[in-house]
Amino acid sequence: MLEVSNLDVYHGSSKTLQGMSLTVEKGEVLCLLGRNGAGKTTTLRAIMGFAKTGAGSIRLDGTEISALPAHERPRLGIGYVPQGRRLFSELTVRENLEIGMTTRRSPPRVLDETLALFPRLQERLGQVSGTLSGGEQQMLATARALCLDPKVILLDEPTEGLMPSMIATIRDVVLTLRNQGKAILLVEQRVEAVLSIADRVCFVENGKAQAVMPVEALRADPSLLSRYVGVG
Repeated sequence: MLEVSNLDVYHGSSKTLQGMSLTVEKGEVLCLLGRNGAGKTTTLRAIMGFAKTGAGSIRLDGTEISALPAHERPRLGIGYVPQGRRLFSELTVRENLEIGMTTRRSPPRVLDETLALFPRLQERLGQVSGTLSGGEQQMLATARALCLDPKVILLDEPTEGLMPSMIATIRDVVLTLRNQGKAILLVEQRVEAVLSIADRVCFVENGKAQAVMPVEALRADPSLLSRYVGVG
């Protein structure tokens, strides 16, 4: 589904990704784990075309996309929920969702299906998004990405700063999307959240995938966190 191979990304003269490689399959959640500055967010930004790549390739369904400009990549079916949400705060909930709908000219059923996942947003369609709670804004950012009807979804710290009830909502939505066959690439610092939704874990260090393993291996040996991330 999504394949990143030997990807290099530079920030100025420094290399922030060094031969980064990963794959995410249909109906799978792959979680990137690593220290701050390891290259997790840069990986998502590179896939979306927001970080300039050097060597390496990015393929979606076998098609090379690394040369495409950033605005064309969502049209191929990649939804991105960045850290910090980045909503159009002066627009209503409905208007934010409509932006997602128009990106790939999604049929009306996609909006209906998305709102079914987030009933609270259905109640707030006319509300200005900047007045929503933090959890509701995270719901809206996720819903806007889903309005593309994406094949692949990139989520950067979706539970950061949320109350437990909102974290549970986001977790349930991720599991539903996985069961619908979406490929999900997730950056998440909360280990308990990773254990509850991931299929595989990719440990990132110094801009490179140091180890990839089934989440069951992490459950069986929590010391892996200390080895690769420095926590435990």
